Amino acid sequence: MCFKSVVHIMVLTAVVFCFSLAHLPIANAGEITVYTSLEESEIMDYLAAAKKNLPDIKVNVLRLSTGDLGARILSEGKHSHYDVIWGWALTNMMDPRIQALLTPYRPKGLQRMPAQFKAVDGKWFAPTGYMAALCVNTDRLKRKGLPMPSGWSSLLNPVYKGEVVMPNPASSGTGYLQVVSILQGMGSEKGWAFLKRLDANVAQYAKSGSRPCNMASTGEYAIGASSAIVAMQAVKQGYPVKIVIPKEGAGYELEANALAAASTHKRDAKRFLDWTLSDSIARLYSKYKAIVGIEGVPRSAVETANGLPADVKKVLYAMNFKQSMQTRPQTLARWQREIEHH
Repeated sequence: MCFKSVVHIMVLTAVVFCFSLAHLPIANAGEITVYTSLEESEIMDYLAAAKKNLPDIKVNVLRLSTGDLGARILSEGKHSHYDVIWGWALTNMMDPRIQALLTPYRPKGLQRMPAQFKAVDGKWFAPTGYMAALCVNTDRLKRKGLPMPSGWSSLLNPVYKGEVVMPNPASSGTGYLQVVSILQGMGSEKGWAFLKRLDANVAQYAKSGSRPCNMASTGEYAIGASSAIVAMQAVKQGYPVKIVIPKEGAGYELEANALAAASTHKRDAKRFLDWTLSDSIARLYSKYKAIVGIEGVPRSAVETANGLPADVKKVLYAMNFKQSMQTRPQTLARWQREIEHH
């Protein structure tokens, strides 16, 4: 038993309570159940917009962490209680066991998305995502006489020893995407050699992806390896932070949507998936996301002035999400053995 959040767009309230799998509501006509790993604040904002566009559909939302959601989906198997998966890490969705539970659907507006944001077989599409970025405290750099880093390779400079904080890839999705993008970009053995050299300058590995940026923002350290949107939030909050997108390319994760093969409410589920690519919600995505996979959604002037490119798709590293999924257990085991516990 654990606390979950359920959001009903018909009443627009968040209810927190305990329940077991058997207690999850089964949707009736005009009602669907959605599983997600989006943040609760996002969910409320997005569904407020959905109420205006889909007033005749009641949406029950179960929000779980990425790993817990995967366990729930696999435990339900073909006897699923959900109609839609919304905003879930693509790396996890690429699991063949998960793919077998999905059915192809190409929503309205899919033509507005570049190829890298949608599956060839139509089983998923990803309107949003997050990418790696360095959160650099400019005041601390100046005080210590340190140069501004330009990417991952810059962090090997001995002058940064003890000034770098990174997320632990075993507990943080952001941390894992950083590690796996380095390994994919450099090749396995060169990548591991690089991570070991980088470890010499790392002060600590934080449990969450946002913590390194928070620590850099408050001046505890000069550089926090985090995600671009967390860095942008620090800028907006007035911290002396510069966002640096690694010159080698930014590792990233996509947040994918999909239709459950076992859904008995596919008509309304498809309408909801259509809505996730509509202008109504697209305008909200950039409030929370560094990556928006829908063409024509502009960046704010504040974001571009502080380091986020107008078109982030041009700086993304070409991630192999299937490979990321397949090698995750081995990658984390080796990282813990050779770096964390070395």
